[in-house]
Order: sequence, then C-alpha cells, then structure tokens
Amino acid sequence: MPRIAVIIGSTRTHRRGKAVADWTLTTARKAAPEGVELELVDLADFDLPVLDEPASGAWGVYAHDHTKRWSETVASFDGYLIVTPEYNHGVPGPLKNALDYLYYEWNHKAIGFVSYGTVGGVRAVEQLRQIAADFKLADVAAQVTLNTFTDFDYTGIDITEPTVTGVFAPAERHAGDLAKLVEEVTVWSRALAQVRDATTEA
Repeated sequence: MPRIAVIIGSTRTHRRGKAVADWTLTTARKAAPEGVELELVDLADFDLPVLDEPASGAWGVYAHDHTKRWSETVASFDGYLIVTPEYNHGVPGPLKNALDYLYYEWNHKAIGFVSYGTVGGVRAVEQLRQIAADFKLADVAAQVTLNTFTDFDYTGIDITEPTVTGVFAPAERHAGDLAKLVEEVTVWSRALAQVRDATTEA
C-alpha cells in the first residue's frame, strides 16, 4: 500500500500553504486509487534550523534529534506531493533546507508538485525538478498550478494589510489536475518500490 506525504513547503507565520495543503490532502484522498494512503507533513512542525549537521546527508549519519525525526518521517513514505509557493523566482529557503538534510531517504521514490504564486509557482517547481533529479526522485509530469490572484478570494478583505492571504477558492478544474497528479505519483511509487527493494538487496 503506497504511502504518500503531502508536504507543506512554507513555514511563514502567515502563509497560504496550509490552506492549499489541506485542500490537496482532502481532494487527493477522494481521487486516489484504492489502497493509497495520504498524510500531511508540515515542515513548520519540525522546526529545522539552517542545516547544522556536521556531515552531509549522503553519509546517513545524523547527530541531532531534529534530523533523526525528519529522517524517520521522510523514510516512511513511498512518494511525495510537495505544496510549494514561489519566493522571488525560486524555491522557498525552508523547503530547500529540509530537502538538503537528507539523501537516501528520498532515493527511488516519486514526487509531484502543487504550486502557487503570482505566476502559479512554476519557476519554483522548475528548480525543484532539477533538485529532485540529484536525489534520485522521479518527478512526474502532471502538476497543479494555483494563482494567488485568481484562486484566492479577497472579497471584503483589506488587501493593503501586509499579512493578508485571502481565502483559498481554487477553480474547479484544479481538482481534475490533482487527480491526474495523484494517479501519476501512485503509479511511479508502486513501480519504484521494486527498485528500492533491488537496491537494498544489492
């Protein structure tokens, strides 16, 4: 039974990521193939400092409890749906930091992206696809792109307030996009289980 994590890639106090991830989890559970288990993983719950391990994650030797906890969580899944904003044309720092803590835990698994931003978060995902390749993650083609202008409702909200996020109100078509994304991540998660087994035996 594939286990897929929905990872919130933003840790800001006022963020759109939690609302987007909640919708992703709920909608994905409805669309997921039978037997697929989805679980929310919030980076904010791990309180990871800027990478402070003495050795690279590629060694798999961790000195700190926060790293060990993060490692155990990531290792327990067969695939990932990353919910990410785009910060200044790129990947949010906390998400890149969290990815870099580990290495083998990511290997030979599937990954897909739900992104949001003024241009749908697509530039952050382009960078994440390059990063994923180095972790031996198989990124799927399907993607959900959400626009902060059209997929959030600001009715009655003071948009001059610096912490305003609006109310998440995604267009109906995004549910179909997410269903396709979940299907692809599931297919690859199942296929790559054999690769992980072969790699472990070797």
